[in-house]
Formats: sequence, structure tokens, C-alpha cells
Amino acid sequence: MPVDLSFSRTLRASRRAALVAVASAGFALPALAQAPLQEITYLLPAPGTLPAFGPWMIAQAKGYYEKEGLKVSFVTGRGGVDVAKQVGAGNAVIGGAIGDTPIIARAQGIPVKAVAVMGAGSLMQLVTHKDERIESPRELKGKTVTVLAYTDTTYYALLGMLSKVGLTKNDVNIQAAGPAGVWQQFAAKKSSGMASTPDWTVNAMDAGAKVDILPADVYFKSMAQAILVSDETIQKNPQLVQKLVRATVKGMRDIMADPKAASLAYVQAVPVHKGKEASIQQMFEMYNKYVYAKQAQPGVMDETRLADLQKFYVSNGVVPTAVPLKDLYTNQFVLAK
Repeated sequence: MPVDLSFSRTLRASRRAALVAVASAGFALPALAQAPLQEITYLLPAPGTLPAFGPWMIAQAKGYYEKEGLKVSFVTGRGGVDVAKQVGAGNAVIGGAIGDTPIIARAQGIPVKAVAVMGAGSLMQLVTHKDERIESPRELKGKTVTVLAYTDTTYYALLGMLSKVGLTKNDVNIQAAGPAGVWQQFAAKKSSGMASTPDWTVNAMDAGAKVDILPADVYFKSMAQAILVSDETIQKNPQLVQKLVRATVKGMRDIMADPKAASLAYVQAVPVHKGKEASIQQMFEMYNKYVYAKQAQPGVMDETRLADLQKFYVSNGVVPTAVPLKDLYTNQFVLAK
């Protein structure tokens, strides 16, 4: 997919502003005044107002980025693979996707790594209508399933689940519906299922849908959200990567420790959700149950899981060949003391 030039120019302008801020900091007088914050563009695969990005918004609201000397601006991309392209091209310093994404990105010559994974479970869950009694992805044959986008890694996770029961994308009517349509069409019963995340699942439930949840892990061990950075940034500015990882993982830890308190802080930071505190808490609890839990250490990549995923992508023709696993991730930032 070609990179949108106007979008790229906007990101490059943000990046230049960040570089100017860094350069200016070098000429600061040794005064007592606080040094200017380094401006960073953080590219997300979907709108930052989605509760899926709770750790990021809480880190922003509680000043975790600011304490690291950073002023972070969130910009919306067009799915995880597109984020990888923009980060790899240098149009954004850092971005969000899923832990699988570097497998697809590297196959396209995009030099990015996952530097943190936000949980041990899969972000994606297959959600179906309870009254349709769909107990396996096999029963989706001939039915409609909504996804965020064909360039998002949740779409590939759905393909992975289908492959485990002998189906391909041609056996199912998969509709890219965007971050709102993915659950709205499902709730309106325009689709039998959706490649969902916990927040979309709760949105559909709030809209009256009675659902069954089948975590992707049961069939296909996809991954949680990940933080992506280019090889160049890791090499040239590891201190910046460390700061961004440390602040973001701290936001996730807050949700894990107290979903209710985190939901209140989140709604205060993202007022579009005002009055929905109970739903946000339910989403965070679902993230804790299905996504964040059971990670050896918050942020750490599971190399065995990554290796199995790459084998799937190669054997199913999603990517042509395997690459060394160390090209896909590094745990150096989450393990740093």
C-alpha cells in the first residue's frame, strides 16, 4: 500500500519540530528553569480515544511522559501495518501496532522492531452473537465478519484463526468497517462476528448485543499491542526509546493494579467517555483478564510465541521467508533497570 504523501508530510513536520526542540535544548543556559520538553509524535493504529489505548492515555494524563522530559502528541494512522511503514520511513519516531506486526513489516523491507508488548495474551478476540451459537471459527463459513482494516494486524489474527480450521479469507465475507463500524455493524446484526478488542466487545454489549467471546489464543496465538521503533532510532537514540517504553508500561501497570481507579483517571483524561466510567472499568477488567495478565514481566516479548507466529505467516504465504527473531524485537528496554 503506497504511503499517503500528505500524511507523511504532516508527520515529517512534527518530527522536524521535535528535532528543533532537541537542538534548542543544547543551547539552554545553566539556569534553574526547567529544560524544554522534547516533542515526540507517537503514531497510533486507530484513534487515541479508543480505550484500547488506555495505558498511553493514562501515562499522558499522569505526567509519566512529561517526567521523562517528553511532550508526546498522538497521531492516528491507518492500522498497525501502516504505522510500521510510517515509523520505518522515519515519519514518526514511535508507533503502536501488535506484536506480530514486525513479521509482516520486515517481509516488506520495513526496518522496525517491537520494543515492548503490552500483555501476554492476544489483543484480538473473535466475538459472535450468542443466539447464533458459533462455537468455532469453522462455523463462520459463508458468514460476514467485520474487522478494523485490511492493513491492521487484528485482520491477520482472524486469518490465523480461520486457517486453524481449514478456512481462508475466501470462505468468509470479511468487511473492513473502521474503528466504529467494526462493532456498530456487529451490534446491528449486520455481521455474525467481529475481530474485536475488549473495548469494542464492551461497546457492542452496551448497545444490547448478547455475545460469546472466543480469545484468539485458543486457536491462534497472536499478540497484544506492541510499541514499534525503527532500527535507526534504537541505534541512534536508545535513551529516548527507554523513556517512552518506561512511561507507557507504567500506564499499563496502573490498569493492572486498580482498574477502577484507572478508569476514573482515564475518563478525566479522555472526556469523550464522561459518564461511561463503569463501561471503561469493565473494558479494563477484560484487558486484565484476556490481554495483560500472565506476562513474565510487563512489556516482555515471548520469543517462543513470536517464533511460532512467524512459522504460521511463512507457511500460509503471508510473508515469503522467515527472518532472524532478533530482527523482530528487543527486550533491552523493558528489562533495563
